[in-house]
Amino acid sequence: MDIKRCGPRAPTIRGLAWWRAAAGWALPGVLGLAATTAMASIPATPVMTLYRFNGDIELPYFERESFERRGATSPAGTLAQGTTLIPCLPVRHGRALTDDKGTPFVGFEIVVDARSATPEAAARLGEAIAGRKTLMVRNHHCGRGVRHVIDVRNLYAMEKRPFFDPPAAGTGRPEAVGGPDGIVRAFHNSARCAQANGRLMQRRQALKAAWDGFSRENAGRWPAGDMARARHLDFTMRTALFEGHLERGCNAYGACERNIVALSIRNRALERCFAREGCRASGDFEGVASSVSQYNIWDEYLTQISGLAACFLRDDLATEDRYRRLQAMYAQNVGDVQRILFGTDADLKELFPGAALADIKRTAHYYHAPAMGKCFPRHPRVEYMAGAVARHGDDFALIANTRIEVGDKVGKDYRFRSFRVEETEARDVVDIRDDYPGFLVDGRKVTLAPPSGCRPYGIPAGCPLGEVGRYRKTPSWLDAGKPLGLNCTIADRAAQCDAPARLVNVQVGGVCDTQMRPVSGVH
Repeated sequence: MDIKRCGPRAPTIRGLAWWRAAAGWALPGVLGLAATTAMASIPATPVMTLYRFNGDIELPYFERESFERRGATSPAGTLAQGTTLIPCLPVRHGRALTDDKGTPFVGFEIVVDARSATPEAAARLGEAIAGRKTLMVRNHHCGRGVRHVIDVRNLYAMEKRPFFDPPAAGTGRPEAVGGPDGIVRAFHNSARCAQANGRLMQRRQALKAAWDGFSRENAGRWPAGDMARARHLDFTMRTALFEGHLERGCNAYGACERNIVALSIRNRALERCFAREGCRASGDFEGVASSVSQYNIWDEYLTQISGLAACFLRDDLATEDRYRRLQAMYAQNVGDVQRILFGTDADLKELFPGAALADIKRTAHYYHAPAMGKCFPRHPRVEYMAGAVARHGDDFALIANTRIEVGDKVGKDYRFRSFRVEETEARDVVDIRDDYPGFLVDGRKVTLAPPSGCRPYGIPAGCPLGEVGRYRKTPSWLDAGKPLGLNCTIADRAAQCDAPARLVNVQVGGVCDTQMRPVSGVH
């Protein structure tokens, strides 16, 4: 989403004043303004986030003039992942700037720089997002002041704000409560944990460094074994909480789901210990739990927005609803998770009754179908566009990080409509709109390849389904193991974690579970 209106002219003083009044701030005008309201006919480009999963933290941008001569060969500088910006299309001699395959390299204006973001950035970003959502423009052209361009394939319309913990209410040293759980709580209440969340970037690394410092400062305060187990417990609990469905809160299914995530970490660290899964030595629960390639919630950008690396067990936050629920979810699972990580085979059999011990100990994978790749076999002409240019006469539009429904071919290009998807608990709700009337999308970016690997709800054929509400792609390993339905006995406290505890037996998984499917025996 952009901050200023895009059009064929540079920003006017009146236009900049309008934005300052609407958003409370403005950057130097490099994105053009729509000429008149009457000419505005397409949605403005959205605020977009610089993101490349498990990639370099710094991503390059280029001088526009250099890119036009030599392509993406000589970076002019870098921007950090998590930086939010507003893209526009540089247009010269009747053509939008792309590489030789039609991928746009876009001009940009920074909204929030991840390297210097502070808690106030969340409000600023929210204002920019809201302002762009309702803005209509004639085209997405840059103004004349644009000097730099960036690969649009690294931009995503996330609409997620930077996450910072509130300032601490006190500075007292927490009591020396014993055991791994008590030490974890002391760490969350410590200055070391607070320092790890002071900056937006590299929070995974900062959390590990905070634990290093906390352990040094508290050497002798607790037994060394308890300190080591506490660190492993903290990373495992963070992963179990945020890998699961947070909106399930303290209901039995959600709590059982968290136990299964912890089980996968235990088995990867004790039963196999592969370096590719983050395991450095047997029992390395921390390394496994924080491996970005295995648990993608630890990715650089995702730690900036989720609260995964936050100090959510702080005592002074217990009355704030988000933290109250996280603390209740943690308390609901922490006893079971300690038994899963540090307990015996008898503990595993008691925690997952009815399953064979061998199957339990070989469960290192699970499949969260709703979170997997969406596909739409009922809409065979739907395509995902990482980045393409659409044209209508002398006007160009950026089509990026979105799906379209491809229409008729006109010359080398195609008519198209926007294909929007809202994901609900039961189904994907599709909304097809003619947001770009008269525009044709670059035919080089259209494949019309049929959807493949799509299953109703991501589960095998033969399951009783009724009306199918969504389709999901399935990973190659899903059929390589044995699907398990794991049972848990949980003190259910409902989604808001405020109901009286009620002991419930619940099953998660099995061949036909549309939410989560643990799989045993995948190598």
